[in-house]
Amino acid sequence: MTNPSRAPLHRLAEACAALVGAPWFNLASFVVVVTNAVALGLETYGGVVTAVGPALRAVEYACLACFVLELLIRFGAHLRAPLGFFRDPWNVFDLVIITAPLLPGIRENVTILRLLRLARIVRAFRLFPSLRVILVGIRRSLPGLGSFLLVTGLLLYGYAMLGWMLFGTAYPERYGTVGQAMLTLFLLLSLDGITDTLQAGREVSDWAVLYYVSYMVAACYLLTNLLVGLVLTALQEAHQDERAAAARIGRPPPHDEPSEPSVREQLAQLHAIIDELERQLPPAGPPPRKPAGARGRGRKRTAASR
Repeated sequence: MTNPSRAPLHRLAEACAALVGAPWFNLASFVVVVTNAVALGLETYGGVVTAVGPALRAVEYACLACFVLELLIRFGAHLRAPLGFFRDPWNVFDLVIITAPLLPGIRENVTILRLLRLARIVRAFRLFPSLRVILVGIRRSLPGLGSFLLVTGLLLYGYAMLGWMLFGTAYPERYGTVGQAMLTLFLLLSLDGITDTLQAGREVSDWAVLYYVSYMVAACYLLTNLLVGLVLTALQEAHQDERAAAARIGRPPPHDEPSEPSVREQLAQLHAIIDELERQLPPAGPPPRKPAGARGRGRKRTAASR
């Protein structure tokens, strides 16, 4: 038997959960985040602050009130199991950036306060699954990014030593030390000014063409494609995790368009359709034979017609 005193609590939790799941709820929260970001940007203009400074502060306080209200509604959706609210990292993040400016010590520190106010813009990632997948994919790519940076550093160091031996005397400001050479090669990763650099190198050594061409192939093309592959793999894994999480809680996958089945799933569906059609076909067999009496009557009618 349900405790009557807990019924209002359950109704409040269901109402908050329905409100959080409404499509317009995240959109309204995103509008508040954008409004807060615009207000923060306008505060960087001295003339605007002088003209409408109190209005900007009022807008910021209104946005903060909306953030607190949103956080309370999200917490209300977990009233039946309050610990579930803190299991979501995004809820903890919202709680920190909203309540931290109210704490003594942080409230007086202008730099930390501005950073916390700026961090509210990151809340836009939790409002839309597609943005959240991108952020999760970037986080997943960090371990692979460490190995990528190690390979990049080793490659730059090797080419920097070769550059110091080839061009250290002619261009000491660019290849005088291994550190300067690594900085020069790092700036060349964007291929900005590579034509002038190659031409200047050819005036010093005939090996300049092989040096810069091999560097462009190894660093600018191979390493760039490797980085893109790491990020794409991490994004694909984040999409799969988001689909699995959506399936567990019974909501549609986080895509603007429905996800298409794989080739194997399409072949399985095609085989199922063919099997169903075969079951509906009549059984194959020899054509039915006419009775003997019917054949005799047919011959009599043929003779009479003659």
